[in-house]
Amino acid sequence: MDKLTDFLKIISDETRLRILILLYHKKLCVCQICGVMGETQPKISKHLAKLRDIGFVKDERLEKFVFYRLTIEEPMYKEILIKIIDSVDDNSIFGRDMEKIKDAEKYLKTCKGAM
Repeated sequence: MDKLTDFLKIISDETRLRILILLYHKKLCVCQICGVMGETQPKISKHLAKLRDIGFVKDERLEKFVFYRLTIEEPMYKEILIKIIDSVDDNSIFGRDMEKIKDAEKYLKTCKGAM
């Protein structure tokens, strides 16, 4: 039961839930997640570390960037996440994130230009 409680605590945080929804759709680097969500790098990195520590995301270094992908294996957790995603209202913050994810490559180019 502790794992279920941990999962529910994770998805009860709006920032972490937004990150999970984004990563459900696409592997992203930190700067892309920051760009889509309009949040700071330290805040996003803190939440990604927590998600990585419990095994919900995995990181992979490519050049100077760290990309994250969703690694939720538990079928019940996946089903819950899919049900949440299926019920996302286009006008909600989650819906706006989904619209912005289409421009995720733009945020990556912005990060490369800043280096």
